Amino acid sequence: MENFKKINIGILVRQRVKECEVETDRICNFLKCSEKEIEEMYKASSLDSHLLLRWSKLLNYDFFRIYSQHLILYSPPERAGVHQRPDHLRQASALPEFRKNIYTVEVIDFILELIKTGKKTKLQVIHDYKIPKTTLYKWISKYAED
Repeated sequence: MENFKKINIGILVRQRVKECEVETDRICNFLKCSEKEIEEMYKASSLDSHLLLRWSKLLNYDFFRIYSQHLILYSPPERAGVHQRPDHLRQASALPEFRKNIYTVEVIDFILELIKTGKKTKLQVIHDYKIPKTTLYKWISKYAED
């Protein structure tokens, strides 16, 4: 996947179906829907999370990870003091907390490809994606093609 910014999940689901060579009848049975409904899903730019979970199970692929990568690359960093309550008023969330700075191989490849092709400079990557300079340079040295 080249661009984590513009996600069209229907196209990606269709691509995975083709790669796995899953029969339409099997999909219909698993998702309990018609062939026409499946075609509509392939055209949809977004899908209900429950439905996407079913597709992920059927196709053995984590489609939610695509959205996670989008968040890593494109969500604004938290700014101190903005929309935050003082520490003594802040309550711990009952929701699980995830670290934002976990970069997958796909994200690293995406970033390094931007630099390699000249679409972005190292400084642009550091600025646009809020990747620490030391992290970027470690990636470059570790994943540099010989």
